[in-house]
Amino acid sequence: MRIIISLARRTFAPAVILGTISFSAATAQDNGVTFSSSDKKVEQAFVWAKNMALHYKGHVNDPVGPWYESALPPRDAFCMRDVSHQSIGAEILGLKEQNRNMFTLFASNISASKNWCSYWEINKAGKPAPEDYRNDREFWYNLPANFDVLCASWRLYLWTGDKYYINNPAFVHFQEKTVNDYINAWVLSADSMLNRPAHPNAPVPFNESDSFHRCRGLPSYSEGIANLKTGADLIAALYRGLLTYSAILAEKGKPKEAALYSLKAEKYRQQLEAHWWDEKDKLYYTYYSNDNRFGKDEGETFLLWFDALKDHSRVTQTLAHLSSKTWNVENTSYLPLIFYNKGSWNKARDYILYLSDESTARREYPEVSFGVIEGIVQGLMGIAPDVRQHSISTIFKTTDNGNAAIRNLPLLNTLVDVTHLDTRQSSLINRGKQPLKWKAMFYGRYHQAYAGGKPLTIKQEKDSQGKVISFAEVMVKPGNQVKVSVK
Repeated sequence: MRIIISLARRTFAPAVILGTISFSAATAQDNGVTFSSSDKKVEQAFVWAKNMALHYKGHVNDPVGPWYESALPPRDAFCMRDVSHQSIGAEILGLKEQNRNMFTLFASNISASKNWCSYWEINKAGKPAPEDYRNDREFWYNLPANFDVLCASWRLYLWTGDKYYINNPAFVHFQEKTVNDYINAWVLSADSMLNRPAHPNAPVPFNESDSFHRCRGLPSYSEGIANLKTGADLIAALYRGLLTYSAILAEKGKPKEAALYSLKAEKYRQQLEAHWWDEKDKLYYTYYSNDNRFGKDEGETFLLWFDALKDHSRVTQTLAHLSSKTWNVENTSYLPLIFYNKGSWNKARDYILYLSDESTARREYPEVSFGVIEGIVQGLMGIAPDVRQHSISTIFKTTDNGNAAIRNLPLLNTLVDVTHLDTRQSSLINRGKQPLKWKAMFYGRYHQAYAGGKPLTIKQEKDSQGKVISFAEVMVKPGNQVKVSVK
């Protein structure tokens, strides 16, 4: 639910959640997506994560409609930040109806009376959770949330091919209000981030001791910092949110408008690099206080999650700092995918094993299991669908020469099996009814690629860390299997 949980306000009862859940391999293989690997520890992590995540699926008769737990479990609720993070893991596990319903509820419930906020958290009764909402003037809300939901809905569109996420009137309204009215209402223009008021939309009279007054528009996901004016994570969220909206506009054939929002996004990234880097400590500041001081706390995770950093040396320093400390499980649940994406594969694997270890405190928090699923499928397996080309790209991110396979994986309105036989051979089975373009990628500079013994055109590119990738593109017809190898 939140990155920092105030112990004065929140309690957690893992014994209640664990109940009688059985994490046997047989249970995980009964239906749906399955994963196997020569790395048996990671394979067992997937088994555990799948069972735990599906345990949080809501009851079919709950008034809210299809949903899954994505907040503190005793609440029977889902929170904007958690759902945004858990959504791809949920899609992998077949929870597409749940995603559609939950994101629709968040998009539909923004309003002028809440200064274009939605409900931060909604419970299974279909009501704003009373732990975070009293009325439209008094409620708890973290300002990165709108941009997080905007970004996550776009990622769901790329993964599923479901145009509902970008064309449905509720989502269009949410997008337009978020990138304009919401930014104006909360004084979030790029040149205002260091001088904005602390509480631009506070209830009158204002009660500092009432968290529904004080935290009505927290400018960060970090909640343990007093006197907060701006969080670095909010700037990163604004950057990614506006860049996402630019991509949506481009997809709708509006290149001029798309270019405008891309330029707006870039201004936030420039602000981050110009003002928020501490040259002495070689780290980013994570917050700016109302007494005009920079400071460091949690928040670096989101600079990487929203992919707001482009300086490779600064990314390396940030990764090193993140891996040097132990964070709460909410924060840590983001790290497997982040470290896979940023080239630290062994550390990403370490985080998967840590998060799934029975001795890890609060591993039952819902984000953890969903984060492990996404870390394995998008991270280790390197699977990334993109509906814009009706394509899927794959790349095996491992330092050993083992193997791994994912089967019955739902994406682009079909099912696929992806197998990495080793770091130079992969296969894909298209179980659907539409042809798929497959971009088979391999780390290293190779000069020959083959499919079924026939040569393919091979090309090279570089990832964000400058590592060379060789790739070949092939069409995989419905019901067909194609194997691509390089040498």
